Amino acid sequence: MHGGGNDQLEEARRGVITEEMKFIAEREGISAEKLRRSVAKGHTVIFRNVRHDWVKPVAVGEVVRVKVNANIGTSRDIVDVEAEIEKAKIAVKYGADTIMDLSTSGDLDEIRKRIMKSVDVPIGTVPIYQAAEEMLAKGKAIIDMTEDDMWRALERHFRDGVDYTTIHVGVTKEVVEKMKRTKRIVGMVSRGGTFLAAWILHWGEENLFYKNYDYLLELAKEYDVVLSLGDGLRPGGLPDAGDELQIAELYTLGRLVRRAREAGVQTMVEGPGHVPIDQIAAQVKLAKIATDNAPFYVLGPIVTDVFPGYDHITAAIGGAIAALNGADFLCYVTPAEHLGLPTVEHVREGVIATRIAAHAVNLTRFEADFKKDYLMSLARGRLNWAKQFELSEDKEMFVEIRKDRPTKTEACSMCGDLCAIKLINDMLRTGEAE
Repeated sequence: MHGGGNDQLEEARRGVITEEMKFIAEREGISAEKLRRSVAKGHTVIFRNVRHDWVKPVAVGEVVRVKVNANIGTSRDIVDVEAEIEKAKIAVKYGADTIMDLSTSGDLDEIRKRIMKSVDVPIGTVPIYQAAEEMLAKGKAIIDMTEDDMWRALERHFRDGVDYTTIHVGVTKEVVEKMKRTKRIVGMVSRGGTFLAAWILHWGEENLFYKNYDYLLELAKEYDVVLSLGDGLRPGGLPDAGDELQIAELYTLGRLVRRAREAGVQTMVEGPGHVPIDQIAAQVKLAKIATDNAPFYVLGPIVTDVFPGYDHITAAIGGAIAALNGADFLCYVTPAEHLGLPTVEHVREGVIATRIAAHAVNLTRFEADFKKDYLMSLARGRLNWAKQFELSEDKEMFVEIRKDRPTKTEACSMCGDLCAIKLINDMLRTGEAE
């Protein structure tokens, strides 16, 4: 395919419909011209780095479906590359549109390349994780990172062909100083944002990515990478939602979005986090205003803090509300969130829960999505189990429950001969015969 990454923005502005746009438009069931106009305004971004030439392009933004990302990656406690590759494959099998490799231990270059080769969806990363890990591997502290260390890590990811990267460019010296005067319950929960905040506090220097933002844009443009402007100050607990730190960073990111567009670089903005359910709509709408309708990428949001082990559900609730109010990209949360590194099964559960949230909104906007639900309703009304299986998004679960809970009737074992659908259908057929 022609171009990729940030070429899409400049081509769109010139009125060119790229091969990626044609591919995405066909998959989304929209006109390529409608997609081009949205990309040209910066309201939709296209993930597809030319160096990642086996990837299927994916668009995130206002005119396309709400998308789902799945995070995977090693930790300093568990380094099992094969398990992470299996997680990537499972996530894609169950509907993840992109994968983020958040590995923090092991041979990070090799892990990243292997994960990229294992699936055909866009891959995102957080390059500062690698810079931090390399310090620890040398027996040094994370704050000993030099600017060159961080730039080298970032360029290595760009050169390997990642499609988008999270850069916590809004964690500025000013906002870090503000943290000293602001009472937060949870503090900072963004790893990348915390690495930078600690570095700023230790050295008394400005965030190098903010200070050298024009250079960051040059690199992103050169390597065809979409910049995901990270929410380093997202709330990590419900009491912190919407505080001055979160909002100060958001407005900084809005200014940086506009500078990126002027430079011809595609950007999206990351959002919270832990947010009470009644604040989600307002927060999403504020973010859209502050960033001139940049694609908005949210983690959850998680709507309650007291259900560890079930945060895939708490996040799916928040994600559905966020998407309904304008969020474009939902990062999944697994049952293991706040507890430990997720297993393969946790990844599956997290993807399915977040896909439910995304689909619940997509079916209100796209006729093809609603039609599938319409056909499922028809199949249920006719007790057509074969058709219900065919339309089911998780066929393994469908078969497992039907096999484990059998019935001798044409209904299911919940009601058997007392099935409401069967009884009324039988009565209606009897009435028709008379």
